[in-house]
Amino acid sequence: MPVQWKPLCTVSDLETAVSQSFDSENRYVFIFKHSTRCSISRMALDRLERNLKVNAPAYYLDLLSYRELSNLISERFSVQHESPQVLIIKNGACTLHASHNAITADLFD
Repeated sequence: MPVQWKPLCTVSDLETAVSQSFDSENRYVFIFKHSTRCSISRMALDRLERNLKVNAPAYYLDLLSYRELSNLISERFSVQHESPQVLIIKNGACTLHASHNAITADLFD
């Protein structure tokens, strides 16, 4: 099943994602922070889209267009900003994060 990305563009979108992380039907929610000008970010996104086999709410943040929201996410979850970056959110907390070449489908097992 291809990744069904939901755009993450507003604080309200972030609150929706966090609230979904408490839903017992979801193991977690994840956020992919993508730099549209970065070849490593494009490669990480392509790798996820080709290999990811989970059915979880997936949020996509264009961090060049929404840098303030990206900064808010870093602050909220106490995670240093990196690009590209994946954050896995469960019960309102970031339980795992990875960046660059560490972004693989194995993170989601």
